[in-house]
Amino acid sequence: MSWIALTDTETQHFIAKGLDAPTDSPDLIGPREDDLMTRGTLLIETRMPNSARPRTLIHYDRGGDWPFHISLQAIPGGGLILILNQGGSVLHQAINPSEAGRMDIIRLSYSWDAPSRWARLALEQTDQEQVLMMQLPPPCPLRAGDARALFKHGPHRFVAPDVVYMALSTRVEPVGPMPSLLPDTPIATPRGYRPLRDLRRGDTVIASNGDVVPVLHRLSRTVPAIGSTRPMHIRAPYFGLLGDIRVAPAQRLVLSGSEVEYLFGQESVLCPAAHLTGGHSVRPIAHTGLTVTYSQLLLPARETILAAGTVAESLSIGRLRRKPHHLAASVLSGLDRHGLPDHGKSTYPVLRPFDAKILAERRVA
Repeated sequence: MSWIALTDTETQHFIAKGLDAPTDSPDLIGPREDDLMTRGTLLIETRMPNSARPRTLIHYDRGGDWPFHISLQAIPGGGLILILNQGGSVLHQAINPSEAGRMDIIRLSYSWDAPSRWARLALEQTDQEQVLMMQLPPPCPLRAGDARALFKHGPHRFVAPDVVYMALSTRVEPVGPMPSLLPDTPIATPRGYRPLRDLRRGDTVIASNGDVVPVLHRLSRTVPAIGSTRPMHIRAPYFGLLGDIRVAPAQRLVLSGSEVEYLFGQESVLCPAAHLTGGHSVRPIAHTGLTVTYSQLLLPARETILAAGTVAESLSIGRLRRKPHHLAASVLSGLDRHGLPDHGKSTYPVLRPFDAKILAERRVA
C-alpha cells in the first residue's frame, strides 16, 4: 500500500499506514511535522472549467523558515499553471491539456524522487490514451506537516468545486495504460472460467472469436476508488453476463446485436462502462474501500476476451514499446520492451457517451 491521503469536496482521509492498510502495518510517513517525504506522487483529478478568466483550482500557502506554497490555476484556452514553492525553491510550470485532444476531466500527477534529483509532471485525460509528460528541475522533499495540511479541510487551503479529488502516494505512481478488471473476474480459458488473479504469463485464454491466445503478462495497479477509477457494477444477465462483475469506468465492452446494427450500422461497437450508466444494468458502486486494485491481461494482438460471458477489451498499450520514456513511466515498467506487442487501433468503432446511453436504455427497456 502506497496511497496515504485522499480528499474530495465532502471527505478527507490521511492514514499514515496507508489507505485500507491493515492496522498492524508500519507507518509510511513520519509523525513529526518536519519528517520528510523524499519521494511520492500528488494526484489531482479535476474538471477543466470553461471560463474566459483565470480560475484557481487549488491554493495552499504556509510561511515560516521553510515556506511552502502550491497552487494550480486554469487559464483561458485550456491551459494549466502549477506553482510549487518549497523553502524558496520555486517551480512555475505551464501545461496545455488541449494538446492531447478534447478536454473534459483530466488527471494531473506530480511525482518526485528527491534523492535521485528527479521530478515529473504528467497529464492524462480520462477518455484518451495519450499522456503528456514533462521532466522537471530537481525537487525538494515534502514535509509531513504540509502533506497533512494539504489534505485537511479548512480556511488554510482552497479547493475549487471543479476538483474531483486529490490523493497522495509515497511512491512514484505509473501513468498510461491502466488495468481495469477486478482480480476475481472470471476469464474464459480452455480449462473453463478462471479468476483473473490466477492467470500467469504462458497461460492461455479464449478470445471472443474462439481463438486460443497466450497471456503475455498480467498487470495490476492499486488506485483511489473515486472519480474516474471508482468501480462500476455491471449486472447479469445484461450484456451477455453469466454473473455480475465489477470494472473500472474505462473498461470497454464489445456490444453487438440487432440494436447495434440498427442504430450505428455496425455489427459490433466498443463502449466504456462509464458511458452505460443511468439504467439498471451499470451503476457506480456506492460503498467501497478507499482504494481498489485492478488487473488486466496483455495479449499479443489486442484481442477481446470473455469476462463472465461478456466480451471485454484486453489491455491496449498502442505502440508504447517504441516510446522508452513513456514505457518507463507506465505499469509495464521493467518489462523488456522487445517482448512487448504493438497494438494498432481497434477494429471496432467506439461509441460516444450520448449514443451509448441510448443503446443502454433500449436494451434495458
